[in-house]
Amino acid sequence: AEARREAALRGELWGAVAPPPCAEGVAAVVAWINDVNVAVGQAIDRDFPDTAKLRLMQGTIKALVRGKAKENAPHREQVLRLRERERGLPYLPAVLGDSPLDDLQALPLWSSDMVLLDVGGGSTEVVFGKGSDIAYSRSFKLGSLRMTRSFFPDGIASARAVTKCRKSVHGHLAPMMHEVAALPFDVAVASSGTAEALAVMALSLSGSPLPQTMNGAVLTRSALGDVIDSLASAQTTEARRELPGIDATRADILLGGAIVIEQICDGLGIEQLVISEYALREGVLLDGLHRVRGGTLHHLSDLRRASVNHLIELCDDDPEHSYKVASLALELFDQLGARLGLEPADRELLESGALLANVGLFISHSGHHKHSYYVIRSSEHLMGYTDREIELIAQVARYHRKGRPADKHAEFAALSADDKARVRAMVCLLRVAIGMDRNHDGAVEQVIVTDDGDRVRLELVGRPGADLSLEVYATLERSNMLADQLGAALEIIALP
Repeated sequence: AEARREAALRGELWGAVAPPPCAEGVAAVVAWINDVNVAVGQAIDRDFPDTAKLRLMQGTIKALVRGKAKENAPHREQVLRLRERERGLPYLPAVLGDSPLDDLQALPLWSSDMVLLDVGGGSTEVVFGKGSDIAYSRSFKLGSLRMTRSFFPDGIASARAVTKCRKSVHGHLAPMMHEVAALPFDVAVASSGTAEALAVMALSLSGSPLPQTMNGAVLTRSALGDVIDSLASAQTTEARRELPGIDATRADILLGGAIVIEQICDGLGIEQLVISEYALREGVLLDGLHRVRGGTLHHLSDLRRASVNHLIELCDDDPEHSYKVASLALELFDQLGARLGLEPADRELLESGALLANVGLFISHSGHHKHSYYVIRSSEHLMGYTDREIELIAQVARYHRKGRPADKHAEFAALSADDKARVRAMVCLLRVAIGMDRNHDGAVEQVIVTDDGDRVRLELVGRPGADLSLEVYATLERSNMLADQLGAALEIIALP
C-alpha cells in the first residue's frame, strides 16, 4: 500500500513540477526550481511519516533530477548567473548540473576559503568559495568515463595514451587556471567516488590501515602520483583489478579520473586533498530534507548534530538526561577547558560524546559504556565526522564510567599522545557532569566554577526549591579524575 502511495505521489509531482519548454527562457526555469522544492517538500510532509521521508525524498528527487535535467541544459549557465544575482531564491542545485558547496556538509571546513573538485563519469566540477558563497564555479567535460572512452577505449593504458590524456586535460583546464589565479584557498576538497577510491588505494599502497570512514581522509599529491603510476603500470583492466585496495568496479575507468584530479592539483598547486564522502546526490537530498523539516544547512554542525540526535532517538531511552548532562559538561568546558589543555574544536566532540554515552544501554545495562563505544564506532548514522573524530567521541563515551582511560585498553593505546590527553580531559568533565544529574530530573540548572589555582570550587545552582544534596554527593564521588587532571583540590557545594 505504501509503495502504491509513493508511486501515486511521484506521478502527482511529475505533473505538478514538469519543466517548461526551453523556449520560455530563464525565468520559467527558475520558477520551476522553486516549484520542485515546494511541491516535493509539502507533498512528502503531508502524506508520509518522518521515518519514510528520507527514503521517499531520495527516490523522488533522484527521479526528477535524472528525468528533467537534460531538458533544462540550454539555460544552465544563465540560471546560475541569475541565482547569484537574486539571493534568497530556493534552489535544487543538481537539477541544473551545478556543484555547490553542499558537498562540504560532510567536513568541518565551512569557514575556510576552499576549492572543491567533483569528478564524475562525464564531467568535472571545480568550485571556489567560502561558507555558502560561491566565488567561482565551472564545469568541464572531463570525467572518468569520458577520459576512458577517449584515451583507453580498449582498457589498455599505454605510456603514450597516458601522456595524450594528460595533455588533453591540461589543455581543457588552461583557461580556468588564468581565471582563478587570484582566488585564495586554504584547503582543497575532493568529493566523488573517484577521489575516495584513489585515497583508499593510496592507503593500501602505503600499508596503512583503512579507517572506518574515508570522510576527512587526506590524499597527498605525492600519494596520488604513486597511485597513478601503479594504475598505469598495470596496462590492462584485468591487471588493474588485482592492484591493492582498488575498487574492482572502477578498475576500467579509475585511471582517467585520476589523471583529471592530478592535472587540477598541478595547475592549482594543490599539495593535498581532503576527501568528502558526500557529493551532488547527497547535497540535493540533504538540502531537500531540511526544507521538509525546516531550517537550513548554513553551518556544518547542523548535519553532525542531526546525525547524533538520530542515533540518540534509536538507542537512548532517557534522552532528556543525556541532553542535560551534555549541557552541564559544556558549561564545565567553557570554564575549565583551557586549563585542561582543550581546544575550541574539542567542545563539539565532548558534546557528542556526552550525548551518546548511553547508547549502549539498548544492548545491555551491564558494561553499557563498552557497548556505547562499539555502537558509536560501528554506526552508519554519524555523518559529517572524520574517522579520528568518531574514535574520540567513542572513547569519551567509553570512559564516562568505571575505569579510567588506560594503555591496557588497545583502542586507547592506539591514540596519539595528544589525543590521549584530549580524551582524559574530556572524560573527567563528563564524569562530573553526570554526577550533577544523578536523579535524572534536571534539578541542576547551572554550574559556576571558581578557579583559585590550587583549589577549584564547583557551585551547583538548582531550580527553586530543589534539594541538591544527592547531586553534590554524586558529583564529589565522580570528581577524583578531574582533581587529578587539574592538579587541584575540588570543593562541590550547592548554592542556596
